[in-house]
Amino acid sequence: MGLSLGELATIAGAELRGDPDRVIERVETLQDATAGAISFLANPQYRKFLAETAASAVIVAPGDVAHCHIDCLVSDNPYLAHARVTTALYPDRAVTAGVHPGAVVDSTAQVHPTAEVAANAYVGERAVIGEGVFVGPGCVVLEDCEIGSGSRLVAMATLGPRTRLGQRCLIHPGAVIGGDGFGLANDAGAWVKVPQIGRAWLGDDVEVGSCSSIDRGAIGNTVIDDGVKIDSQVHVAHNVTIGRHTAMAGCAGIAGSTHIGAYCTVAGGVGITGHVELADHVHVSGATAVTRSIKKPGVYTGTVPAMEHASWLKNFARLRHLDDMVRRLRQLEKEMATLRESTNKGT
Repeated sequence: MGLSLGELATIAGAELRGDPDRVIERVETLQDATAGAISFLANPQYRKFLAETAASAVIVAPGDVAHCHIDCLVSDNPYLAHARVTTALYPDRAVTAGVHPGAVVDSTAQVHPTAEVAANAYVGERAVIGEGVFVGPGCVVLEDCEIGSGSRLVAMATLGPRTRLGQRCLIHPGAVIGGDGFGLANDAGAWVKVPQIGRAWLGDDVEVGSCSSIDRGAIGNTVIDDGVKIDSQVHVAHNVTIGRHTAMAGCAGIAGSTHIGAYCTVAGGVGITGHVELADHVHVSGATAVTRSIKKPGVYTGTVPAMEHASWLKNFARLRHLDDMVRRLRQLEKEMATLRESTNKGT
């Protein structure tokens, strides 16, 4: 069942240009769209498909309206409008209240009557499952966990002991939240495990991608604040804190006790060493290695091929002085030119 363009315009917060009663049933790309579909144009490189699209409507920016020959929704942020429209046309599966006969729920656990615990899921001792929560097939929720209302564990996700999820969190398949951090003490060459007694604490509206892991704290908590979005195959070590509305792309790795501020972006493959701080509004480019605290907002990039560690330290120390060396070199060149000119005049 579709929605009218008028309804979608209201949902997207966009201006309607066209028939408000036109029914839209699905979302498709500009180049592949057919009648009954809506598409969007956010990236200028796809503008070439706008004139020939067979979509029934398109979401466009104000500057593209003149090039659009069909009904459109006009938005200053077409991609955001697309997200809202797609969410409306493709709603999540409704939660079916109840515990599946194939699930195991400990007698001391509290499962809200409106929550769903699917087949082969396990809910441990004293766990609290909130209103409208979905615990998907094969998920494991260990003792003393708390899951806030409206949160969804899609499938095969694991929450370690005393993990706390806020409201409306989305945890994708294979994610492990609240597992042991990598705490080891060395005893004459042998490793002795350090018990991890803290918690993993996630705020509201947090999303964690497939096969990502967020370790619980060694003593205090690992804290993921409201609105943080974590992609697949990301590792967040013990006692890390991540500020609200920060986004982190796939294969990033954050070492222990690092603090990442609010509204940051961490691109794919980034490595951040332990015990450093990133200020709010810091944006780290893909595959960058962050080995020191970043105190000022901005975009940061840097990759250096592997070499012997002692050589790397020396070279990096020189690299930090590169701008000063260039200025001094230019000054020397000017002085040499002046000296040559003076010498030529003397002869």
